[in-house]
Parts: sequence; C-alpha cells; structure tokens
Amino acid sequence: MSEPKITVLMPAYNAGKFIGEAIRSVLGQSFSDFELLIVNDGSTDGTLSVIQTFDDERITVINQANKGIAAALNIGLRYAKAFYIARFDADDICYPDRLKIQYEFITSNPDFSIVGSGADYVDLYGNYVFTHQPDGFTNAQIQQLSYKICPFIHSGVLYKKETILGYGGYNERAYTYEDHFLWANILKNEKVCNLAQPLIKVRLNPDSVTIDEKWRTNTFRSIKYSTLKKCFISKNEGLKLLEIGKKQHSHRIKEGAYYALLGKKYLWNNYQPQKARTNLLKTLSISPFHVKNYFLLLLSFLPEKALTSFYKAVKISAANNTILPNNPLTERKELLDYDR
Repeated sequence: MSEPKITVLMPAYNAGKFIGEAIRSVLGQSFSDFELLIVNDGSTDGTLSVIQTFDDERITVINQANKGIAAALNIGLRYAKAFYIARFDADDICYPDRLKIQYEFITSNPDFSIVGSGADYVDLYGNYVFTHQPDGFTNAQIQQLSYKICPFIHSGVLYKKETILGYGGYNERAYTYEDHFLWANILKNEKVCNLAQPLIKVRLNPDSVTIDEKWRTNTFRSIKYSTLKKCFISKNEGLKLLEIGKKQHSHRIKEGAYYALLGKKYLWNNYQPQKARTNLLKTLSISPFHVKNYFLLLLSFLPEKALTSFYKAVKISAANNTILPNNPLTERKELLDYDR
C-alpha cells in the first residue's frame, strides 16, 4: 500500500486468545488511512493463525524469533511506513474514534511529539474494572511529574516516529519498562500531552510480562528507579533486571499479582468491596505470605466514605512529602500504587 498517515504498531507474543479482538478494533476505526504492522515475536501458540484469518491489505506481519517487546518495537519502527505511530498491544481494544481523535489533535498542534489518553481497564474476560486518568494532561503538568511516575499508557500513545528514533528507540535493557525509560529521556526536550477521554481498553492479563510493581523484588525496583533517574542503564543492570524477571516469570506469581491488582482497583478506583474481597482471597490463596494483602482485605470492610477519606489522606500526605520514615502511612502508601 502507499504511505499511510498512521502506522498502528502492535507487538504480539502468544496473544492468540485476544489478538483477534484487538485487530478487529483497529480495522473498525473511523479513521481508515493506516497500516497495521504486527510484529509476531516468536509466538508459540495460535497467534499467527489468528492473524492470518484477516484479509485486509492494511495488515503487514513481521515474524521473528522471540526477542522481547522492546526489540519487537524497534523492528517495527524500522519498517513502519507512516510519519505517525499509534502504539497498541495485542490484548487491548481501541475505541472506534481513537485514531481520528489523536491524529486530528497532533496535526492541528504540530509542536507536540506525543499525545496519550485516558483508558478504561478491563479484566481478563473484558469486564470493566476502572477508568484511569493520567497523572498529567498538559505539557506543563507532565513535565512536573516525578521521574517515578510513568506519564502515559503505552498502548494508547500516538507519536512522531522520527522523534522516537532520534532518541534511539526503545532501550532493550529496560525490562518491562522500556516505555517509561523512553519517556524519561524524551520529556525534557519534547512537548507532550494526554487527552482525558479514554480512547482504549487496557486488558489486565495475568499472562502479561508486566506485573504489579509491588510484586517485583526490592532489587528490581531499586534498579528501575535509579536508571530512570539517571536516564541510563548499564549492561550489568539490564542483565540483572532480566534475571529477576525470568525468575518471576511463573504462572503463580503473575496470577497472584493479577488478583491483587484487581483487589486494589475495586477498593481505590471502583468501590465494589465484595469484588475486592473475592480477588484478594484468591491472591492470598496463591501467596499467603503477602502480608499487605491481609491489610487490604481488612480495609474492604470499611464503608466507602471512610475508605475514600483514608485514600485521600495518604495521597495528600505523599504529595506534600509529609510521609516520614517509620510512619505507618509509608507502608500504606505502597498499597495504593500499581505499575501501569
């Protein structure tokens, strides 16, 4: 096909359960001048077979041995035909006007390099869990965020390809946070924003390589945040991250993290205490020594007003830097966090 206006870049690894729905949501966009570039990253399930059921000239598939999401994205950037890249994941869902809204914004505001959006989160089965609003919307707000906060939902951004390539693309040493690391390097020099409107559904998926941040080891988190702060990852740091990631790449850990995250979201973001308890009991049955989940379970019995007050108090304390060492709120603050 001739040069499209947008390349929808979708890496895929063993996404056979969900990629059909993801592809249909792209092909059904109200904005039609795009290519869908799928990088099949060495899938061993039926991912490729599902892709091949679609007969649309806008779909291009690159097959490669499994190298990880960052490497798959870099390959995709190399072969993408369009000036603008819309990132998208193989288990997520685009709302019909996603491309139209982001394309109209960025072409009307050419000084912006990246535009993200809000997102509706769903569970493994597609059931609504909560709506995520970014921590910053305007460029000024995003520039003021802590380096520890990822400013965008990765599968919901649209950006200028040359901007990303100009910063070297995705760092393949930044295991599971290649996007966050890229933004940390880019933000100081580029104008960016988030649209408040949710333009995608993000599927919380226990098979995902990314898990709830609190289920990572202290060493992993220490390396992650130190490398984000200095905007550099050494070879040894990258190898250590990968080593830890591989050790945690087990069904038990990922399933436990999945149910713990659902439990938290049904407490803090979409108050449904019975659903919170159901998921927290599931995660405790998998990993009974995660003490913080017992505390969350107790919190699920609080009335909504009391729980909301507790949540706001902890967030305000954190924002004002009033949480001190050995203060119980320090631990409680961690219960509110999750890795986006």
